[in-house]
Amino acid sequence: MARTSRREFVGSGLALSAGLASALANDSSSRIRLAVTTDEIDDDLGIALDFLGRHGLDHCEIRHLWGKYNTSLPIEKIRHAKALLTDAGIRLAILDTGFFKVPLPDSKSADGAKALKKQWDLLDRAFERAELLDTRLIRTFAFTYPRGGQPDPAAYPGVFELVAESAERAQRAGFRLAVENVAGSYVETAANAAEMLAQVRSPALGLTWDPNNSARAGDDEPFPAGYESLDSSRIWHVHVRDYRRTAEGEFEWCGVGDGEFDHVGQLRALLKDGYDGVVSLETHYTIEGSKAAASEHSLKGLQAAVRRV
Repeated sequence: MARTSRREFVGSGLALSAGLASALANDSSSRIRLAVTTDEIDDDLGIALDFLGRHGLDHCEIRHLWGKYNTSLPIEKIRHAKALLTDAGIRLAILDTGFFKVPLPDSKSADGAKALKKQWDLLDRAFERAELLDTRLIRTFAFTYPRGGQPDPAAYPGVFELVAESAERAQRAGFRLAVENVAGSYVETAANAAEMLAQVRSPALGLTWDPNNSARAGDDEPFPAGYESLDSSRIWHVHVRDYRRTAEGEFEWCGVGDGEFDHVGQLRALLKDGYDGVVSLETHYTIEGSKAAASEHSLKGLQAAVRRV
């Protein structure tokens, strides 16, 4: 029997390791980090973290905890949440806030000044909670226009000015803000998001890209056209779900893979453009009243899309 020399053995081992590393580098599942917004599973963080662990995820997104927005909870509850995260071995990808998800205040009125102060106070609470929960990334918005109406073009300079100020405050505090595009906001579509990023050049201001929200707001092609209009280097977080239009033309949320959105194409484009953030499932529907069942169904659909990337 031929004997293998130590040099040959080590060499073959190095070749195997290099081959394995190459395979892992080409494995999309090793390059796409998935998360789920915890209250889309259960308002009880412990239950949500158990779900994430069972499905092999090590990142999450936090919005509501135990029935309240995290920014409305006392600090003791936030410390408890951090302990649960640590025990579960799960990291917080981004802290969600409702910052600037309010009507644009009239800066010249006393009521407007009061409303704006409430928002700055909210941002300060978000900084404090993000610090405790060990993330530097915070989800925010860019004000809302009246329900049933249309955004006022004349309002955009004021919107961008305040978004820029929020970014300056975040930069001084050592955080980054990722504005989410959402229907009913002055930044609701890819086109709005592209304009915001062009107008607000702060290194502390980026985007939470939600292509399904862009579709909900009337964007006929959130991907690829909408996505391609964006500065991909400033996409710092991504939300996914799925949608479909009924026979009556109504828009409804559904499980990932059950609707119209091209998740495989979007994920491929993100990887091609060097995206290294987290892709977070924000389920937005239930199965027979169960958020967890819907999140599990959508997560399986998302994981199937990842395997096809």
